[in-house]
Amino acid sequence: MGGTGYNPPHFFKLFPMNIFYEEDGGFKVGSILTDNTTSLQVENTHGKRSKIKSANVMLRFAQPSLSEFMAQAEKAASDIDLDFLWEACPPEEFEFGVLAQEYFGHTPTPIESAGALIRLHGSPMHFYKKGKGCYKAAPPEALKSALASADKKRLQAELQAHYIEQLTTFQLPAEFADKLAMILYKPDRNTLEVKAVEAACAATHLSPAHLLEKCGALPSTHDFHFNKFLFENFPRGTGFPEVNVEAHPELPLATVNAFSIDDASTTEIDDAFSIKKLADGNWRIGIHIAAPALGIPLDSDSDKIAAQRLSTVYMPGDKITMLPDNVVQAFTLCADKVCPALSLYVNVDASTLLVTSSDSRLERLHIAANLRHDTLEPLFNEATLAAGKLDYAYAPELKLLWDFANQLEAVRGKASDNSTQQIDYTFHIENDHVTIGHRLRGSPIDKVVSELMILANSTWGKLLDEHDVAGIYRTQNNGKVKMSTVAAPHQGLGVAHYAWSSSPLRRYIDLVNQRQLISVLCGEPPAYTKNDIALHTILRDFDTAYTTYNEFQRNMERYWCLRWLQQERITEIPALLLRETLVKVGDIPLVGRVPSIPELPANTRVILEMGEIDLLDLNFHARFVAQLDVPA
Repeated sequence: MGGTGYNPPHFFKLFPMNIFYEEDGGFKVGSILTDNTTSLQVENTHGKRSKIKSANVMLRFAQPSLSEFMAQAEKAASDIDLDFLWEACPPEEFEFGVLAQEYFGHTPTPIESAGALIRLHGSPMHFYKKGKGCYKAAPPEALKSALASADKKRLQAELQAHYIEQLTTFQLPAEFADKLAMILYKPDRNTLEVKAVEAACAATHLSPAHLLEKCGALPSTHDFHFNKFLFENFPRGTGFPEVNVEAHPELPLATVNAFSIDDASTTEIDDAFSIKKLADGNWRIGIHIAAPALGIPLDSDSDKIAAQRLSTVYMPGDKITMLPDNVVQAFTLCADKVCPALSLYVNVDASTLLVTSSDSRLERLHIAANLRHDTLEPLFNEATLAAGKLDYAYAPELKLLWDFANQLEAVRGKASDNSTQQIDYTFHIENDHVTIGHRLRGSPIDKVVSELMILANSTWGKLLDEHDVAGIYRTQNNGKVKMSTVAAPHQGLGVAHYAWSSSPLRRYIDLVNQRQLISVLCGEPPAYTKNDIALHTILRDFDTAYTTYNEFQRNMERYWCLRWLQQERITEIPALLLRETLVKVGDIPLVGRVPSIPELPANTRVILEMGEIDLLDLNFHARFVAQLDVPA
């Protein structure tokens, strides 16, 4: 034995002890512990043992050591000229060892063979894998296409990195100018621009809107919200194509002069009223509705526009009309004009103010005046009525309508409870300055208009139902309001029928119902038959659009409330606690959560310190300062 230790036989030194094998899509090395022909037990450089299939062994080697082999093989792979390797390939499938011999010009060493295999495996554009250790060279055209694609991806990656660098330093890449709407409102995550924005947002911890705002890409926070709505709902813009107003039959001229009551900004004046004293001392009250259905035949150009828009869109300071301006002007009940109208006349007992009879007709109507809320409200209100002040234009008529409206409300079983009156808010925008006003719901102006519209809509809904003519009804059962083509009560209003018919210039449902009513009055076949699929389509589309438009209006009102807080430089403001941390801020229609509010009863008034206002997220931060009172 001697003192030099055990010296193994010569044949054992020559036997390959290590293997280079493929596993999980990559290559590894290991030392053989046990060779069972079809499988081997191996140990890697970290001492971990595993069982592998013999078919996965690419080559066996004795030298160099495991720890050196992979580094030398990868170095050999990187030294291989990829284009020359591809050119050295035979046209048919080949085994990596054969190609290694062809490339190196001699029987390859284990390192050279492993290097060739690593190079082949790592170049899928040049070489297609056909099995364990077997490959086939890519055809020239396919390789050319793949290389061009890879170069394109490289250039795109470089461009994307450049975009990210610009965005994270709050510079807007010039290429983004015509893609901002897509990035903000409907991001295509397959585009470089969106990928760059997402990466920059992650780096800056900003939302896309806030990031692009800091880059100077948003002309204004108002336009951000308005353009989002247009992008989603008016992709072709809000303009109208040129349309003609259809001629309508000559109508008899009414013997009354009518007046309307509307907001100062109203141009689509749908409704007006008249009063006439009858020979027997009783009253005839007229409810007159603009009649655009006379000049908008079904499937005409104007009808198609209205059917697409379905409603006028309202927002503080602006609106998007349902109908083109020339159509509106032809039918709006504008002062000093004679206009076509669908009229409901009700005979009213002078002593009880109860309706004794009614009839409907199509006619031409002279509009004597357009009364406006802002000038009428100081004259016609509960205080002046209580004081008997009737020293303004149309005062006697308005007083009679007020008394009649109260009687209509009582007959419906919905007499007002003044202790719980709600507030309606008004917004006036001029040169970006916002004024927020309010009016009590149920005020004389509000009640007169709403009660007479309920009377018209319920009377005409009943008329359609009695003549078995299709219509679209608004119903309520167990608190749930819905649209239906089947007549049913509206429990909330206390009426047996309710078909929107009073705003045909502003709502497509009303225009549809007006067409049906005209067919009844003229004794003609209706435009829509019972169970007409078109009616159900209109109902569905209107519901969707009306919900979307109302949500947009609420969002824009919230926006202008936040702008008002900034405009007035509000630092502290009273608020009403609705529940938990939810508050109504000041005397504006703004609701939000203030987490710092302690546990207090609902309806407690508190003082808030206003903090940051976010006009993009439509949110605000505030801090509880003090409690003003304890609710009764």
